[in-house]
Amino acid sequence: GIRRILEIATGRPHPRDALLATENIESIRMGTTVATNALLERKGEPCALVVTLGFRDLLKIGNQARPKIFDLSISKPDVLYQHVVQIDERVTLVGYAMDPRPAAQNQSEETNVVVGKSGEHVRILKTPKWATVRKQLQQVFDTGIRSVAVCLMHAYTFTAHEEEIGRIAGEIGFTHVTLSSQLSPRIKIVPRAHSATADAYLTPGIRRYVDGFASGFDAGFGDIRIDFMQSDGGLAPVEHFSGLRAILSGPAAGVVGYAVTSYSESEKTSLVGFDMGGTSTDVSRFGGEFEHVFETTTAGVTIQAPQLDINTVAAGGGSRLFFRNGLMVVGPESAGAFPGPACYRNGGPLCITDANLLLGRLRVEHFPHIFGPSEDQPLDVNATRVLFEQLVADINAEMRARHTAESAYQNKSVEEIALGFLQVANETMCRPIRTLTEARGHNVQSHSLACFGGAGGQHACAVAANLGIRRVFVHRLASVLSAYGLGLSEVVHEEQSPAAAIWSSEAQQPLLARLEKLSRVGCRKLISQGFLDSQIQVQRFLNMRYDGTDTSIMVPEATIGDYQLRFESMHQREFGFVLRNRRIIVDDLRARATGTLSKVKAGQVYDELKSLQRRELCEPNTHPAFVDTVSVYFQGGYRPTVVLKLGLLNAGDVVRGPAIVLDCNSTVLVEPNWVATVTSTQLVLDNTPVTTLDVSTHHISTEIDPIHLSVLANRFMSIAEQMGRTLEKTSVSTNIKERLDFSCALFDQHGNLVANAPHIPVHLGSMSHAVKFQLDRFSENLQEGDVILVNHPQAGGTHLPDITIISPVFHNSRIIFFVASRGHHADIGGISPGSMPPNSRELFQEGASSMGMKIVDRGEFQEEAVRHMLLEEPAQYPECSGTRNYRDVLSDLKAQIAANHRGIALLSQLCAEYGLEVVQEYMAHIQHTAEAAVRLLLKETRVKYPTGQLSGHDFMDDGSKISLHVDISEDGSALFDFTGTSPEIYGNTNAPPSVTHSAIIYCLRCMVQSDLPLNQGCLAPVRVVIPENSFLSPSSTAAVVGGNVLTSQRLCDVILATFGVAAASQGCMNNLTFGIPAIEEGGVRYEGWGYYETIAGGHGAGRDWKNGQDGVHTNMTNTKITDPEILERRYPVILHRFMLREGSGGTGMHPGGNGCIRDIEFLEAMSVSLLTERRVFQPPGLDGGGNGACGLNLWERHFEHKDKQVLNLGGKNSVFVQPGDHIVIMTPGGGGYGK
Repeated sequence: GIRRILEIATGRPHPRDALLATENIESIRMGTTVATNALLERKGEPCALVVTLGFRDLLKIGNQARPKIFDLSISKPDVLYQHVVQIDERVTLVGYAMDPRPAAQNQSEETNVVVGKSGEHVRILKTPKWATVRKQLQQVFDTGIRSVAVCLMHAYTFTAHEEEIGRIAGEIGFTHVTLSSQLSPRIKIVPRAHSATADAYLTPGIRRYVDGFASGFDAGFGDIRIDFMQSDGGLAPVEHFSGLRAILSGPAAGVVGYAVTSYSESEKTSLVGFDMGGTSTDVSRFGGEFEHVFETTTAGVTIQAPQLDINTVAAGGGSRLFFRNGLMVVGPESAGAFPGPACYRNGGPLCITDANLLLGRLRVEHFPHIFGPSEDQPLDVNATRVLFEQLVADINAEMRARHTAESAYQNKSVEEIALGFLQVANETMCRPIRTLTEARGHNVQSHSLACFGGAGGQHACAVAANLGIRRVFVHRLASVLSAYGLGLSEVVHEEQSPAAAIWSSEAQQPLLARLEKLSRVGCRKLISQGFLDSQIQVQRFLNMRYDGTDTSIMVPEATIGDYQLRFESMHQREFGFVLRNRRIIVDDLRARATGTLSKVKAGQVYDELKSLQRRELCEPNTHPAFVDTVSVYFQGGYRPTVVLKLGLLNAGDVVRGPAIVLDCNSTVLVEPNWVATVTSTQLVLDNTPVTTLDVSTHHISTEIDPIHLSVLANRFMSIAEQMGRTLEKTSVSTNIKERLDFSCALFDQHGNLVANAPHIPVHLGSMSHAVKFQLDRFSENLQEGDVILVNHPQAGGTHLPDITIISPVFHNSRIIFFVASRGHHADIGGISPGSMPPNSRELFQEGASSMGMKIVDRGEFQEEAVRHMLLEEPAQYPECSGTRNYRDVLSDLKAQIAANHRGIALLSQLCAEYGLEVVQEYMAHIQHTAEAAVRLLLKETRVKYPTGQLSGHDFMDDGSKISLHVDISEDGSALFDFTGTSPEIYGNTNAPPSVTHSAIIYCLRCMVQSDLPLNQGCLAPVRVVIPENSFLSPSSTAAVVGGNVLTSQRLCDVILATFGVAAASQGCMNNLTFGIPAIEEGGVRYEGWGYYETIAGGHGAGRDWKNGQDGVHTNMTNTKITDPEILERRYPVILHRFMLREGSGGTGMHPGGNGCIRDIEFLEAMSVSLLTERRVFQPPGLDGGGNGACGLNLWERHFEHKDKQVLNLGGKNSVFVQPGDHIVIMTPGGGGYGK
């Protein structure tokens, strides 16, 4: 590329076999995919990770959640390092954030206490033996590894140990050493360690790439200024460029390109970036400032570094087209560059590109002849048509077979199906755009769409219309806008420092002084690169959050007012609330210095549009840009469509759709009812009112149609997902906001589940029971504006902390839908903090309960009734309390109501688009589709087991038996009979019937093994028999808190083993709670606090995958675990070990996954409760595989003048620990599969 540019500029040849002369080159700006490809393909530099002793498996466990809840194989990307070095060192923080008492003074006078860079006091518990460290590193060096990443506990604030290790590594001869304290000085060791490892893995390759590039010049780089694009949208000089910051360099440059060319400070119309390429589509937003995120996950690696907020969806020109389980599906599989789409003549599959070609939207005659094995053939539309005809025949046959009794299905044409796939793809691409806009408090319809990338122009009008966006910008350089953006980008240098300060009038000036110091450092760095003061600007930020939450906001410097006002304004917009009486914490300080060389005026297209003399092409065939008039398929049939060359269109030309505008590298489709205005730099597409959502209705029949079924299935799921994002945003508790222990769902007018976002599996099949119960309970006594609260197990609940909020949706005074949200609340009263008592015997001991009450009555929030239910009713019972955190529970209930309100608004919008009757009918169609998929699964199972008779059983640790007999009929229906299950238990592992239904629907969904809308239809072929008064159908007063978190897991193990699919997983959620009640010191009362977590374990091996996964949550839960540094900052504990429990997985042809070891030391006296299973009976293997190891809970009691005492706590216990005591939890392994 550089040679070609020089030849054009100088008129002289620059042959490939000669070094490039540097005399005519002043600067080079580059983006690169070297780091991205190395990460995706796992082809980086062999490296080692150096960590604190006890955390060797930190990155293997991660946050313990699995990527896809219905993937029984639990596929997780491999870690990047080859060796782990554990350093026998330890520091921890002095004090803890949850302590309600005033902080102790003079902590720094202790000899082993220092002040860290964040201002926090750090206690040095153990200093490494440096001779031992040197020996450990030398051993790694001797294996041939030359790159190392160092990440120690609390190194974001205490850096001395990391720095010394880095010095020793350099002396030994390691060529690349990454210190996490220098790379990303932010709290959270898991993402920081991921980032340090990624840098050590990627940067050496980047350096080799740069050196190879430099070798192509006659004098190396000489005096040439070389800048590389970073993921944050800024350029970095080559000597400061690292692999960690290169991962999104290409998409980031595109964001800069559209931001500078299409945003106007005077107009202030926000933009949605739409970058559609061959394998994926990147979407982003620009509203006058670049929006950064500071923790993202790419290829399974969590990156803690500033990146532009770019969401990627697997829908590009090469995305494959499928018909699965009655639905049309686009991606995520891609045909890639080879073989590519079917039309590329390499035997590839049908893709989005094929659909556009078949419909005439891509023109064969205007594509170069570069296809086929010899790369000299045109696109092959015949190959595309043949495959589409085969697919359409299959679709029509299956739809007729599925729906003969339901409706007279009308066969679809090839063109209708091809257009349908494009509609599905467009809806898929709209979902992340709604996340970036509506889910963050922005109205998507007030944006314009900035379209670029090779394939974006073919979809821009349709995507914009789906979103209600009225204007689309397509730059003349849209196909190379990322390259153009490189030329417009600024050189950036960032400085960051941890803070951990409480925002106050006293703290403000010291913090601002530190910010100013960081700013000066950034300016000096840019001046050293040749920038003048006049070319440098600095943005200052404080990373702020409310005390007690983990959700922080990077707050830019306010021009008017202070940071607190700006923080509250941003919090209100994004989350919908502010916490007036809550302290604000400053976690980090950040200064972003930018050096500007570009002279381009931003947003000049708006000025041009205002003064443009428009000329409509009434007779386009007489215009020099005219190429042809062709036939293109749109909704309703083929239409004559003019083809024009963009390069021959003049500023002011106006083209009415339908039209195709060709560029040398891209095609822009101007759809009917859209108008294209040509400017000197852009093609501006405006839609006419008939295409906007507020006046348009999709006129479709209620009869089954695979296209509309697929589109509406996406919309239903999108609504449930947006409800979940609203709940996540507006909640305040750790359980819901950070651990994501909630679910949201839509239901039809009968209470049947229609769509449930994939949140917590145990909620999946049970919420419908709650909705139907309330529909019967209140009968005709529901009014518009009513909202119901329920959590009683007899009313469709699971256990009491899971409170369900149900909102009926009305139309003309009748219920047309329901929406519901369920969240696990941290404390609803009962006999123990956290409302998860291990020793409860009666339901009242587990906290507040309700069979159903109106929390909102005709729009009026019933706070007095809520207060009575949460505080007064539970306290009436002996040794019981009301909720110990009423404020947070009340806030989270209101957040659930807000989530429901969001769902109602989106359903109303959907009905406005399609009509109520169509939406309701398709809610029924989508359930019938799921039913057909499950029936097919059951029929296939009967083929494997000709009698249709399957049986299985397992035991709880108290000896109670779960017995299951499955009888599968030839028509694909099945009886799940739990007769033989043990009676109700005088304990808390009883599970209400809704939990059993959840386990069944979850396991069936997993066994289908392909995309399937999870809804009530999954259970339609199934009849469930549960004996009354068994522990799977207990009495109304039975304790059930363990049923939801323990018995549910055992039910999954039994069902999957009965079907011969998988050995048992850990069969437990390993529930740990600890806390301190309210205390009184010196006449002052201090509120107590509590903490709750569930701990990962071993995953059972299976028939269709290799090995069980280590250290992961399985089956009915998928909650995240608190980062070790956050845990120690917030609570008076030291986490000594969190690692895999080697050898705990069952042996076999496919070994089971290993459990975990979690060793916690307590620094204050407090109560600790454990609610666990699989401490007696091992997780059984399958088909000859070995059993997984039982779990083990130990209490190590430490005494001042005698040896420690180690006690086995069994599976369920509560103890009162003293300072220095340890609780060690060893979670079960998974069973093995096969001999």
